Amino acid sequence: MLLCLCAAPAGAAAKPRPACLACHALHYADQGSCTGCHRGNAASARKNIAHQLLIAGRYAGFTLGNTAVVKEGERLMEQLACRRCHVSGGRGNSFAASLDALLATKPAAEVADAVKFPAQGMPDFRLDETRITPLVNAVFAGGRNAGEKRRERPLTVHFLSSPGQSRDVFSGKCGACHRALTERQGLLGGGEIGPNLSGLLTEFYPADFPGGGRWTPERLRNWIDNPRRLAAHALMQPVRLDDREFRELTSALGARQDRPRQVDFQR
Repeated sequence: MLLCLCAAPAGAAAKPRPACLACHALHYADQGSCTGCHRGNAASARKNIAHQLLIAGRYAGFTLGNTAVVKEGERLMEQLACRRCHVSGGRGNSFAASLDALLATKPAAEVADAVKFPAQGMPDFRLDETRITPLVNAVFAGGRNAGEKRRERPLTVHFLSSPGQSRDVFSGKCGACHRALTERQGLLGGGEIGPNLSGLLTEFYPADFPGGGRWTPERLRNWIDNPRRLAAHALMQPVRLDDREFRELTSALGARQDRPRQVDFQR
């Protein structure tokens, strides 16, 4: 009888079994290693090391491609207008930290907590886990897809103004009802009665001007001169601004000097 023994080539070492499999069942084996989807350290059995920067299963759908959970997260990102303050997938305003950096630096659970317990100036969207899960997937998908598309400049840190500092136009004329995160001055205003106006005059703010369309400096001027002329049931009162004050306001809200003029037919 002929006995055939298969042996590994000389000098070849057996591939070590990932320590992850001591606690977790193997799944999606065709995707490669455990850490390829979930990060962590597959060589350690110590939980605090093995779970470093862990991406739990519910947040790892983005590693499988443009899945349904990623598409739903991107829909939510557009609905919530996250890019009016953040860069995601290489697109957005740089008023706050880039979301593209989170994939390499933050655990998924910490990103989810940042949505549940927003930082100062960030709207409280009051999302439950069923919506936070796809949103985190979309954030991580954007970070992975952005790659080297965009080099981020250092984020400017703004401190609270000193008590004796003169107030800016937004805080003085709009800040009782609104707040806005701005590139040059940080967070302005403290009101929560009206909408958050961060990035109002940029392409990433929702196109919700009365009657449809995006906000422009001309449309903003029409609105603040007489809100009820554009929306009969508007609660906002007219705001009087001279030309200098209006230029300061539009600059804070993201207006670009080279932006084409758009004349509003309702004026």
